[in-house]
Amino acid sequence: MKKSLIILCAFLIGGLISNCQQKKENLTKIGVCAPLTGDQAKMGNDILNGVKLAVEEWNTKGGILGQRIEIATGDDRHDPKEAISVAHKMVNEGVIGVIGHFNSSCSIPASFVYHDASIPQISPASTNPQLTSQGFKNVFRTCGRDDQQGSIGAEFVINELRKKRIAVLHDKTTYGQGLADEFKKNIGKSNRASIVAYEGIVQGSGDYKAVLTKLKSRRPEVVYFGGVYPEGGLLVKQMRELGMKAIFVSGDGVIDPEFLRIAGDAALGTFLSFGPSVKEIPHARHFIESYEEKYGEIGPYSVYAYDAANILLSSIQSAGSTDGEKISEAIHNIRHEGALGTIQFNANGDVLVAPYIFWVVKKIKTEDGKEKLNFVPYT
Repeated sequence: MKKSLIILCAFLIGGLISNCQQKKENLTKIGVCAPLTGDQAKMGNDILNGVKLAVEEWNTKGGILGQRIEIATGDDRHDPKEAISVAHKMVNEGVIGVIGHFNSSCSIPASFVYHDASIPQISPASTNPQLTSQGFKNVFRTCGRDDQQGSIGAEFVINELRKKRIAVLHDKTTYGQGLADEFKKNIGKSNRASIVAYEGIVQGSGDYKAVLTKLKSRRPEVVYFGGVYPEGGLLVKQMRELGMKAIFVSGDGVIDPEFLRIAGDAALGTFLSFGPSVKEIPHARHFIESYEEKYGEIGPYSVYAYDAANILLSSIQSAGSTDGEKISEAIHNIRHEGALGTIQFNANGDVLVAPYIFWVVKKIKTEDGKEKLNFVPYT
C-alpha cells in the first residue's frame, strides 16, 4: 500500500512539474523598466501602460509565435545603480526584449547588460546621444536625441523669443546636463545671444532659491533647464516667488501634467520642446481611444512606449525567432506604421525622423466653462 502511494505521488508530482514546464514554455516574456515608484513614477507608469496596451492587443490576437506574452517589470527608481540590478533581473527572468529605461542615466549603464546578453533594448524616452553611439546593434529608441532638441531649443530662443541673455540650469544627470550642454553649445554658435550663467542643481533637494538668487543677479531674459518635471515645477514656482520674470524654457522631461500641478499659475508662459500632439496624428486614433478607455489620461511617453512594444513584437514575429540577434536585425530592417506614424531606424538605432516642436503653457476653458492650465502647441 505504501509503495502504491509513493508511486502515485511520484506520478502526480511529475505531472505537475510537466504541466508547469509546459505553461512556462508557452509564455514569451518581455521587460518594461522605468521608475515605477518615487517622484518620477508618473512617467514610468505611463510607459508601462503603453506597453500593457500593446501586449493586450497582441494576446487578444493569439500572442506571438503561438505563445502568450507576459510582462516582467523592473522599477529602477531613476537610479543608475538600481538600473543595472534591474537589467540583470531581466536577464535572469529570461526576457527576450526590453522596453526602457526612461532616464538616460539608467538606459546607458543598463545597455551594457542587455548587450552582453544579446537582448534588444528599445527606450521610449532616453534622449542622450551616447545611448545609441556605443556601437551596440541591439539598442534603439523611438524618441529623438538631445543634440536635435538642444539645437531647436537654441534656435527657438534666438529666432522666436529673440532673447539675448540666457541662463542655463541642469540637474546634473546624464539626461539633464546632456540636454543643457547641447543647448548651450548651440547658443554659443550664435553672436545674437550669450550665456550669462551656467549652474547645476541637486535633483530632489526641493529648495533652489539660493541658485536662483545667484541667477537673478545676472539678469537673464531666459532660464533654460535640462531636467525632469519635479524639479522643473519647483524651479519656475520659486523663480516667480523671487520676482524673476525670465521666461522658463525646457525640454521633454518637463512636459507632464505633474509639472503644471507643482508649478501652478507660475507655469504660465513656459515653453517646452516635445513631439507633436498625438491627437493630431491620424494613425493614433485607435491608440487614443483604447488607451483612454483602459488607463485614462495619456502620458507624454505612453505612445512612444506603445509603438516601441509593437516594434519589438512585430520584429519577433518577423524574425520567427526569440533569438536576440535575429530580433535586433529585424528591428533594424522594420518599417513600422504605428501610432506615431512611420518609424524606421538608422544604423545606430535612432529614428530617421524626430519632429520636435515647442509647446507653451496657457489657460484654456474646459467644457464646464472653467479654466485650467494646459500645454498648447506654439504657433
